[in-house]
Amino acid sequence: MATVTEIPPFTNEAFLDWNDPENVRQMEAALEDLRSEFDRTYPLIIGGRKVTEGERDTARSPSEKDLVLGHTIRATAGQARDAIEAAEEAFRTWRKVPWEERAEYLFRTAEALRERRFEFAAIMVYEVSKSWVEADADVAELIDFVEYYAREALRLGQPQPVVPNPGEQGHLRYVPLGVGAVIPPWNFPAAIMGGMTMAAIVTGNTVVLKPAHTSTIVAAKFAELLVDDIGLPGGVINFVPGPGAVIGDVIVDDPRTRFIAFTGSKEIGIRIHERAAKVHPGQIWLKRTILEMGGKDSIVVDETGDVDAAAKGIVAAAFGFQGQKCSACSRAIIVDDVYDEVLEKVVAGAKRLTQGNPTDRSNFMGAVIDEKAFGKISEYIGIGKDEGRLVLGGDVKSPDETGGYYIPPTIFADVDPDARISQEEIFGPVLTFIRARDFDHAMEIANNTEFGLTGALYSTRRDRLDRASDDFHVGNLYLNRKCTGALVGVHPFGGFNMSGTDSKAGGPDYLLLFTQGKSIAERV
Repeated sequence: MATVTEIPPFTNEAFLDWNDPENVRQMEAALEDLRSEFDRTYPLIIGGRKVTEGERDTARSPSEKDLVLGHTIRATAGQARDAIEAAEEAFRTWRKVPWEERAEYLFRTAEALRERRFEFAAIMVYEVSKSWVEADADVAELIDFVEYYAREALRLGQPQPVVPNPGEQGHLRYVPLGVGAVIPPWNFPAAIMGGMTMAAIVTGNTVVLKPAHTSTIVAAKFAELLVDDIGLPGGVINFVPGPGAVIGDVIVDDPRTRFIAFTGSKEIGIRIHERAAKVHPGQIWLKRTILEMGGKDSIVVDETGDVDAAAKGIVAAAFGFQGQKCSACSRAIIVDDVYDEVLEKVVAGAKRLTQGNPTDRSNFMGAVIDEKAFGKISEYIGIGKDEGRLVLGGDVKSPDETGGYYIPPTIFADVDPDARISQEEIFGPVLTFIRARDFDHAMEIANNTEFGLTGALYSTRRDRLDRASDDFHVGNLYLNRKCTGALVGVHPFGGFNMSGTDSKAGGPDYLLLFTQGKSIAERV
């Protein structure tokens, strides 16, 4: 079994080169191969046992709303409790498995994901309408999480030194918490889903995984990979998809649940936090919540910034994956001197973006996730027409006309900093331009929301870059680059205020959230 000294240093997984004909061939083959599985039903996994009977939920593609991708068994409240019981039983032995052995499961998982990289990317092209580039980046990030957390486990699994005390031998040990609920989002259905799951598992916890209802297929395949291919012991991971109203509250409220790792909206995050705070009969701990929530992220450009670079960064950050990232740029705060120039360049760049079914690799943008999101974003576009000057987009066609939930890039200019489209998370391809009098005013606007996830500043003045480092109140700040695209290990990710508990996924502190410290001192 590998030791700390035998493991090479962590490096981020390289993205696939789509100019390579072989990569294109393999991706096209993966997309075609998946079509033969579209009528498959994926089982629940509880205690290592696959449950194939029960009511089914059908997964459809947002790009082709009538295209059925597969089915999952809908877990009942009773099955959610069974999953917690199975996880509780497995925890008794899994917590005692050496850290090195648990890390070895992760290294094997990373290797299996590399072998099935095109398959997992292709699933996301169909299931959440990711472009080839975005889907591959999602798989690469999952591999990064798995590799990084395996190495972190090897580091944290060693006895941690403490200050010596004469006559005693002492150390600090990190021990697992127990049964955890992992409730991931649909927008990074491989990376975040798998990252939270493997962080919990490698630290000795057991997991009840309830995926987002719009991205169940990729989670089902990942759970099967862990059980069938990697050979995780039964009950270490339990896969129970189903409506939050039916099983989500059951999992969060159960006194046997020790922690909840969640990524999603502010509203659901607050609800989980509130419910987790209640101590139920038989519960002997305060539940821990690890919450990654929303954002209303800004890119600031001052009069000294590189206007061309800023415009490219804004377009990529606002419209990549249809703006459906908590880190997406939804506000461009531009100092008056360069406002018109930046706006003109961003509009021109957005006009060049291609949109359509992402099975065609030439399309930069696909569809938004579902009918509910389509309706919400459309409503905000209507609000924006009253709150700002529409300079691009705004003409949203019916899904019945296009066949999918397509919303084109939409930009509103001259919007008040306190307007609804400046303050509320839209989670779609809608960008607000806000004019600032000067840099001081721009910084004031940048900090005027309840969120604090990502932000960026384009400037050539050192004093302003330094000031943003101190005063731009976000968990992930980027200087002279776009505000999306965090890399595991390079940019530990998590935000302030209503953006969550600043969990810093992919950073050296993250695994500590899934453990508790135990100080051991022995008189000698």
